[in-house]
Amino acid sequence: MNIKNTSRLKRAKKTRIKIRVQETPRLTVFRSSKHFYAQVFDSLGSKVIVSASTAEKNLDVKSNNLDAAVAVGKKVAERALENGITKVVFDRSGYKYHGRIKALADSAREAGLEF
Repeated sequence: MNIKNTSRLKRAKKTRIKIRVQETPRLTVFRSSKHFYAQVFDSLGSKVIVSASTAEKNLDVKSNNLDAAVAVGKKVAERALENGITKVVFDRSGYKYHGRIKALADSAREAGLEF
């Protein structure tokens, strides 16, 4: 693994320890070079409750840009609200809070999730 990814995973591990104490579901994001993923885990991180990504066939956006992040955030929020989850903790997986990560968080808030 390269140094950049190793540093990101170290940051993610530190924040996940703090998130686990809060005992609320967490909204986790992952960026790859081609797709953008978002999942809502239970508080322990062992069970995926809902998920959304640009790799899905029913999502209109197929690229990995800002519009795709907004669409994924809106979709994961809608699915979480359908399952009765209104409050989550945002786990940015060690990524900086700007660009696509911020766009996903803002669109999820607008769709009704609280974090």
